[in-house]
Amino acid sequence: MGRGDRRRGPLFAGGLIVAIVLASVGLYWFQPWKLWQDETVEEALPSVAPTAAGPEPTTSMLPSTSTSASPSPAEEGPRTVAQGSLISHEHQTTGTVQLIRLPDGSHTVRLENLDTSNGPDLRVWLTDAPVKEGKAGWHVFDDGEYVSLGKLKGNKGDQNYAVPTGTDLSGLTSVTIWCDRFDVSFGAAKLA
Repeated sequence: MGRGDRRRGPLFAGGLIVAIVLASVGLYWFQPWKLWQDETVEEALPSVAPTAAGPEPTTSMLPSTSTSASPSPAEEGPRTVAQGSLISHEHQTTGTVQLIRLPDGSHTVRLENLDTSNGPDLRVWLTDAPVKEGKAGWHVFDDGEYVSLGKLKGNKGDQNYAVPTGTDLSGLTSVTIWCDRFDVSFGAAKLA
């Protein structure tokens, strides 16, 4: 065995270790297996927003239905104040989005008939960005104001996302399914 052969052994082993580490980091970062995993969530429209410190809403906590001449706003039930249809960006995305005012005055963003790809670190954002078709709309949602409503619960189905109390909704005109890891929109809807 020559000197050149003795040097190649440690170099090969070092190169193999580096390749394994890079492949592991790449798999963690991209999580390609999620493209073949679907998570379906079927949530009913909430009638009262859940509170962080209080008990779960029950039928006894819901507003009563009285026969008074003019019902108070709390007795009216959930009301859609804005809505839109999702368009595709980085991934094929369909469904509808509704901004709903609940009887207690809180707001919820509801995704209905959502169908998109699964991916790493997907979020639901309420934003002030315009919804643009094609690649022009992929990266605009983190340029301005946005409110993260939390991680996407599933890539299919009907889902509710509570809007934080005190959020000024006046300038927030769109919703995006945002991949926070790669700073790209999977799909978005203009609220009108």
